[in-house]
Amino acid sequence: MSATTPRLRLILGDQLQHDSPQLAQLDPARDRVLMIEAPGEATHVWSHPARIALFLSAMRHYAAVLRARGIALDYVTLDDPEYAAAPALVDRLRQRLDACGAEMSAVELVIVEPGEWRLAQSIEQLAVARRIALTVLPDTHFLCSRSAFAGWARGKRELRMEYFYRWQRRQQRVLLDGADEPEGGQWNFDADNRSGFPRGGPGDIPPPAAFAPDAITREVIDLVRRRFADHPGSLDDFGWPVTRDEALHALRVFIDTRLPSFGTYQDAMWTGTPFGWHALLSTSLNLKLLDPREVIGAAEAAWRAGRVPLASAEGFIRQILGWREFIRGVYWTFMPQLAQANHYGHARALPRWYWTGNTQMACMRECVGQTLAHGYAHHIQRLMVTGQFALLAQIEPRQVADWYLAVYVDAVEWVELPNVAGMALHADGGRFTSKPYVASGQYIKRMSNYCDGCRYRPAQRSGERACPITVLYWNFLDTHEKTLAANPRTVLMARNIARLTEEERGAIRASSQALLENLDAL
Repeated sequence: MSATTPRLRLILGDQLQHDSPQLAQLDPARDRVLMIEAPGEATHVWSHPARIALFLSAMRHYAAVLRARGIALDYVTLDDPEYAAAPALVDRLRQRLDACGAEMSAVELVIVEPGEWRLAQSIEQLAVARRIALTVLPDTHFLCSRSAFAGWARGKRELRMEYFYRWQRRQQRVLLDGADEPEGGQWNFDADNRSGFPRGGPGDIPPPAAFAPDAITREVIDLVRRRFADHPGSLDDFGWPVTRDEALHALRVFIDTRLPSFGTYQDAMWTGTPFGWHALLSTSLNLKLLDPREVIGAAEAAWRAGRVPLASAEGFIRQILGWREFIRGVYWTFMPQLAQANHYGHARALPRWYWTGNTQMACMRECVGQTLAHGYAHHIQRLMVTGQFALLAQIEPRQVADWYLAVYVDAVEWVELPNVAGMALHADGGRFTSKPYVASGQYIKRMSNYCDGCRYRPAQRSGERACPITVLYWNFLDTHEKTLAANPRTVLMARNIARLTEEERGAIRASSQALLENLDAL
């Protein structure tokens, strides 16, 4: 392409950073920016209305900022009649490119690396089919580029977040003393970050920042309610940040009021406490309204100023500098195989109550219920309640991953799929985790009050009142005893099941089979 070839710069719905590479290289003489709302992205999975509204509102606010800056912008709205026959994003892009081709002899398409393998492939295939030059810019939002991660991972038999995290700390000069060693003398304080709430409950927790919908957001909410009325979930409490200014305010509120106790209680769960001490910044990070550098910097500065404990600052930073960056690298390393991973060969259907919350299991009712109400649950609720149950209940991994992508407002595939397939379901066989994350109902009792008043008993592993999670946990140990015995991190689980008599194991098998054949009735 020549230096005067018109360029169309596509900005995707999760690429709303104020310093986008697209904007940094913008040439007003030859460039137009394109943004596309596509109903197919809301129905690719049965998306929560709050997730749809969040993306649409954030995109429209971002478009308003671009227009205010005098940037030439083509914006395709969800209900644009010209694109009614093209619900998928790539089909709307094709239609726009065809229109450009009719207007000019050549056009170059410029994108930033998409966060989803499916979308990246479809755009590349479209460019080839239409013989359009395609330029893919690196996503500078992340601290570790895809090529840098590939370099770190090269030659390693196993990928482990802890070692990546230490490497990242040194690369980015975060929480280090003058001797290139970790502040406080240890790399992580995870052992200090596993407390449940006191028996009397969590007490007063400062509320997270919430934002009343403005005119743009109200218009979007009305649109979503009309167009996606049959989708599961509520918009009644929508208060997510949809602009950079709101995201920055949410960050300040968290650092000032919630980070001090985040470390201690980040794993804790309690009825009627959907947010705990968590940051609720993942939506802003994943839409790229916030830069991870400024989030990490704010947390470290708060610790250095003596305003938060080191364990809280480190635990929070580890989620962003360590796990978030690691998971992105894992996604691009193992796609597309990761999407089809099914190490255990599980094939059961996702229970219907995952979409309604109508179950007798109090823990699942609480976690699914708050997910439908807010489009949110924190990492332990996702990993050790809804995720663990899906693993123990032998649910087909693709159905589980689609559910997570659908119901959480912060879900984009690069972060959702590895967390579900690899972390929650162990569906990849442990390519980047060292063990399956399973526990009995006793763990949930220890970390929450969910078991209080539940019809099921977490200590019972067979019988009518036995907790389904406990029953299925022991069934998992019984089924995979040899594999668990060969792994140093799970050998104690194998020893526990080995202590049971054949009669006890038979009772577990009978109870688990009855549960597995009637999952919708639990």
